This record gives sequence, C-alpha cells and structure tokens, in this order.
Amino acid sequence: MERAKALELLRTYVANENMVRHCLASEAVLRALAARLGGDPGLWGLAGLLHDVDVELTAGDPARHTHEAERILRGQGLAEELIEAVMLHNEAAHPGRRRTSPLQLALAAGETVTGLITATALVYPDRRLASVKASSVTKRMKDKRFAASVDRGIIMECERLGLTLEEFVQLSLDAMRAVAPDLGL
Repeated sequence: MERAKALELLRTYVANENMVRHCLASEAVLRALAARLGGDPGLWGLAGLLHDVDVELTAGDPARHTHEAERILRGQGLAEELIEAVMLHNEAAHPGRRRTSPLQLALAAGETVTGLITATALVYPDRRLASVKASSVTKRMKDKRFAASVDRGIIMECERLGLTLEEFVQLSLDAMRAVAPDLGL
C-alpha cells in the first residue's frame, strides 16, 4: 500500500488530529528503527502509521483495540507481518500471545515512546521538539508520575532490539524532529 493511501485510510477512521499526529510520529520512529535494524522502512512505517486505525471504533477499549484494526488491515490486503505487529502492539487484547519479532517489538516500543517524547516537549516553554534533549526524556522515564499513562516497561522492550534506552530515545527524538511540523511540535 502506498503511504498516501495509508494516510487516507487512517483519516477515514481517525478524526482526532492529536491521534493522527501520534500515528505520524510513530511512523517516523518506525522508519528510523527499520533503517537502524535492517528492516523494511516502508513496511515498518506503514505499521507505525496504521497501528491505531481502530482506536476510535473501539473507543480505546484495551480488550477490543486492534481487533477492528486486524479486520480493516486484512481487508486492505496488507502483509501478515504488519497485521501481526499491529495486533500485538496491544498484547492485552490477545491473551497468551507475546511480541517476538523485531517489527512487533519496534512498533510497541516505538509508538509508546512517542507519548513520552511528546509530553516532554509540551512542558517546555516553546513546546518544540527542537528544545528537547534525549537526556530530559530518559530522566522523565524515571518519574512515573510524569506522563503516567506511558508504559515504561513497553519502552524498555527497546533492549530486546539491541538498543540501550539512551540510543532508542535519541533515535526516536531525531525521527520525530524530522517531521515536527506535521506533529505541531
């Protein structure tokens, strides 16, 4: 699927602009992770872009989120590897199944870290990614009250990809900075 068609598909199902921006940030991080880890940037980017395609259909219900996405993505004829990664970024909806492949791990960790990076940018006076330092993000990782909904354990799955937290945060921050205008940051 071409990126333009994927973005159109996302916008068909997701009206909330902040959620679209989260998906754009996730796409950028996944493309950067693919380049670093030897994955397919096109495939990994689409996984990042489309991972929350059903979030409004399921009202964000963790027990249902990704089940509708699976139906939507299968209907588009997307690769099984992408569909599995999208499904398993929310393991809670798939009892007994765990993330194992690099794409599955990258999507879960990558889409989660975007929330921590965005929250960090939003506490700066200028609210810009350009002002954020990777060390500020890793410092805020330790403060569980900051962006409390961000699951630090999922972010730490970056280590299963062979990346330290510091490397992962810097790569993710750089990727998000590259698309900062699209993110409003």
